[in-house]
Amino acid sequence: MRNISLPCQSFARYLIGVNMIRFACAVLTLPMLASGADWKLVWSDEFDKPGLPDPAKWGYETGFVRNNESQFYTSNRKENARVENGLLIIEARREKFPNPDVKQGGGVKSHEMADYTSASLTTEGKAAWTYGRVEVKAKVPGGRGTWPAIWMLGSNRLKAGWPACGELDIMEFVGYEPGIIHANVHTAKYNHTKGTGRGDKIRIADADTVFHVYAMEWFNDRLDFFVDGQKYFTCKNDNGGNESWPFDKPEYLILNLAIGGAWGGRNGIDDAIFPARYEIDYVRVYQSATKVP
Repeated sequence: MRNISLPCQSFARYLIGVNMIRFACAVLTLPMLASGADWKLVWSDEFDKPGLPDPAKWGYETGFVRNNESQFYTSNRKENARVENGLLIIEARREKFPNPDVKQGGGVKSHEMADYTSASLTTEGKAAWTYGRVEVKAKVPGGRGTWPAIWMLGSNRLKAGWPACGELDIMEFVGYEPGIIHANVHTAKYNHTKGTGRGDKIRIADADTVFHVYAMEWFNDRLDFFVDGQKYFTCKNDNGGNESWPFDKPEYLILNLAIGGAWGGRNGIDDAIFPARYEIDYVRVYQSATKVP
């Protein structure tokens, strides 16, 4: 390396420039806390330990769970959910898989064998929150038939039922609509089955090829939804009581990759896309460092 001699003033300006660059880089690596609220990190998973997802943080939904979806959700199966290279991989596979709980009445639950497998990870019974910011950095799988989501359900779901427990869809994507990200909020009064659902969408053209930060900020008077710090939907508390705003109670988090079903399967399933990988870099939950928002 050549020896470079600089006058004192020039050298001082050089040091200031270097420090400014370092400061800018440090700022860019901070979490995207869009609202500027006084948030404190209270729970996270950075997915830095290879193998199965951390059992202290995540459980599994199993079987054919909802929406007449085509996938069978498995538990503790690395083919469908694993941590590798610092990422959580939820992988949907086209494969025959036995259904141990065959039910009568038609639909996928009556099938002795599933045609697809996937995973749905949940913090139910392990962690739940009331108010705060939920932030997930993820890359969704494209292709007709995929339906990945980041969402929350009220911890009183078994007692109150759906949708009275409240559902918060931080991110939903259906593969037959490339580049469109959805946010939705469901309650007893406002939900898609009544045609009164509340939500919005935003175009993120490279959602299936690039990681983006999906976030929701939850206050007692509103819910704000973001992609990469850009707010695109606000759902306000109409003060109509529990039927319209059950969001003053704890909710748990779900990360899942569905295949087909009532929404994801409207245009069928393209079997050429499998295996389909939903990749999550991190999950972080913040709450107010000073008071309840």
